[in-house]
Amino acid sequence: MGKQFPSMLPEHEEFIRKQRIFFVGSAPLDAEGHVNLSPKGHDVFRIFSPTEVAYLDLTGSGNETSAHVEENGRLTLMFIAFEGPPMILRLYGTGRVILPEMPEWDELAGHFDLLAGARQIIYSNIHAVKTSCGYSVPFFDYSGERETLQKWAAHKGEQGLQAYRQEKNTVSMDGRMTPIGRSFASADQ
Repeated sequence: MGKQFPSMLPEHEEFIRKQRIFFVGSAPLDAEGHVNLSPKGHDVFRIFSPTEVAYLDLTGSGNETSAHVEENGRLTLMFIAFEGPPMILRLYGTGRVILPEMPEWDELAGHFDLLAGARQIIYSNIHAVKTSCGYSVPFFDYSGERETLQKWAAHKGEQGLQAYRQEKNTVSMDGRMTPIGRSFASADQ
């Protein structure tokens, strides 16, 4: 049976810190728009308080979460126990996107190991925490992080990453401008 809380309890924070993968869910307001669900690996998630979290977002082939958060702020983060006792934990919050050129970047970025390809930080104020049993989730053994993205980003270099982001990360699949897209647009003016 699921339980709901207004903020994270210490045992929720402990559970989150043990997980090696989490999932981010977001959606546009338009019913015709696509719901996005994105897995995140590496040590990129940080807890700042029982109601404040953030993750370092790495360059990828899309930027749906950023576009959705920019439009409506809605964000769900999900953690699942693939090892140990079963549990699913969801954080419901209102997010915002922090780009490297924003004043908050330096303060927040200091909490992360800035991995190659870091493009933005997604920060969220949590208004609800929900746990559920996770009894049907299978066991999976962790064997390590994939190095592919880090090698790809390092090979691209900062100029190559900027070009890639300009091509792939400025607009969502539904045509919504992302904060990165707005940043490129304002730089061109």
